[in-house]
Amino acid sequence: MMGAKVLVSVALVALAVSACNSTRSSQAPAAAMPMAAAPAAPAAAGPVIDGPLLGPDGRCTGTPAGTATAIEPGISECDLVRLKGKPATDVLVGESGKGQREVQVLYSEPGGRELYFFVDNRLDRIVKP
Repeated sequence: MMGAKVLVSVALVALAVSACNSTRSSQAPAAAMPMAAAPAAPAAAGPVIDGPLLGPDGRCTGTPAGTATAIEPGISECDLVRLKGKPATDVLVGESGKGQREVQVLYSEPGGRELYFFVDNRLDRIVKP
């Protein structure tokens, strides 16, 4: 897809340069050859994610299933909040370059900070500096 856009751009620049470099003033402008449009990319549906999610405000979009019994890799975002028993200090919701939902959840605890990284609503790793 990107290659087609580059080729179209290069062709348009070449056409413009050749028209500007012409030394004959009586020359008719070059007719642009119709180019086939690149096929439209299918709309990105995004990742299919199971269960309720955390919003940027730290609230769940629904009721967690409540199946997790420990904070460990693989649990959902809302299960973390349920197991912690209190809202997160901060939540950052974004998307990776791979089209995955990425969420960082920060808890400031008396013993230090805890940072939880989620990918597509599953706990990927925990950082306790």
